[in-house]
Amino acid sequence: MSTSLSQTTLYVDLDGTVIKTDLLYESILLLVKNNIFHAFLIPLWLLKGKAHLKHQLAQRVSIPVELLPLNPEFHRYLQDEVERGRDIVLISASSQIHVRQVSDHLGLFIDAMGSDEDHNLKSRNKVTRILQLDPGGKFAYAGNCADDIAVWSEATEVILVNCSKSLADKLSHQGDQIKHFDAPLSIARNFWQAMRPHQWLKNALIFLPLILSHQLNQPTLLLQACIAFLSFSLVASSVYLLNDMLDLNSDRQHRSKKRRPFASGDLPLSYGYAGAPLLLLCGFIVALLLPSAFLLVLLAYWLMTTLYSLLLKSLYLIDVLTLASLYTWRIIAGSAAISVVTTNYLLAFSFFLFLGLAMVKRYTEFLNLQNQGKIAVEGRGYRVGNLQTLSAVGGASSLIAVAVFAFYINAPATMELYNSPLILWTICPLLCYLLWRIWALARRGELDEDPVLFAITDRRSQLMAALCGLLIWFAI
Repeated sequence: MSTSLSQTTLYVDLDGTVIKTDLLYESILLLVKNNIFHAFLIPLWLLKGKAHLKHQLAQRVSIPVELLPLNPEFHRYLQDEVERGRDIVLISASSQIHVRQVSDHLGLFIDAMGSDEDHNLKSRNKVTRILQLDPGGKFAYAGNCADDIAVWSEATEVILVNCSKSLADKLSHQGDQIKHFDAPLSIARNFWQAMRPHQWLKNALIFLPLILSHQLNQPTLLLQACIAFLSFSLVASSVYLLNDMLDLNSDRQHRSKKRRPFASGDLPLSYGYAGAPLLLLCGFIVALLLPSAFLLVLLAYWLMTTLYSLLLKSLYLIDVLTLASLYTWRIIAGSAAISVVTTNYLLAFSFFLFLGLAMVKRYTEFLNLQNQGKIAVEGRGYRVGNLQTLSAVGGASSLIAVAVFAFYINAPATMELYNSPLILWTICPLLCYLLWRIWALARRGELDEDPVLFAITDRRSQLMAALCGLLIWFAI
């Protein structure tokens, strides 16, 4: 690269270039999270143009720019260029308000300009503005998407950041004057990760009514349970996408959740906006193969999980009660899928078991927070001072779950369902050991924040579950 080129003014795009994410999508999420009814205003603003929409959003939401994920390789390049004395200008189609905030935070740019209420600073509009600032037409430009082609075509130096291979190939005629930074990761792999397929293991609760009603050997009912599992998993993944998008800022402050695809910026938010409704639609289409009762249960589950993502997760104790209910709802869905009646004992056992595990999850989360010297986290109704309450209520819930199971063993219906129901009593100490061990690991700070996934993947827990299954088989 010649010296003359390196001293031309470098104009830099913001969304997808300096930062991995898009401020328009982030602003919409913040608006909806603050007040869901504001979502109805978005189409009205958009009717007056995209620039007007961005301006209205910027007036109502404040983006924590210090949490925005940067393209690290390009950021280091900008720092090096500033040290060499190069003039760098931030120019973006995002709102001028937000562009200025990012510029002030990074401290790399001699000027920052964005869209105002009437003009969307994108594509040809951006070229016009740059040529007004640099009439000679000798400038460098860094961008990331097809909208930037109009700017690159006028630039003497082309810099591609976070660009797809297909777009890079279109600009290959520029030859040695092209620089590449921060090649994007696999979209398919990151979208699959955002769907959280490992969480689908929790939906195995759908098979529990089939197993406990001793109909596992019925191929038709087994197929119906499998269809219910698939439908539930697709709907659950839809909600996971929505949840991760709404939790961007809190996840970015979390020690492990900051690596999630949306929070890290490795998966564009546009895939969440399109993917969440698509997965939801697919889940309900699959559900049409099952009895109408299952469809109603699935709809109720989606409404509960969506309400949890928007509101309930921030309410003290209400959040864990909701989580416990959602686990129990999976069992109800399994019953609806094969048209059997679930006993109150099973529902009560499930609720108190998962309420205890939800308490473990919150306990571990805030114990880790305490170890980091923090007292609270954004979007949660807890503080580290609630640890003792979580431990006491969670431990009591776990004991109640074992007690409910003991009552279930003595129920007349159970006596009729099993040839040797007394064998079921040996499951009680196994449950006590399993739950005691989870709480012991949590208090020592050795437990991951999701105890359900821990129990599913932990070898001792797997052994306990296998022994319980074997004892149920002997009892039958």
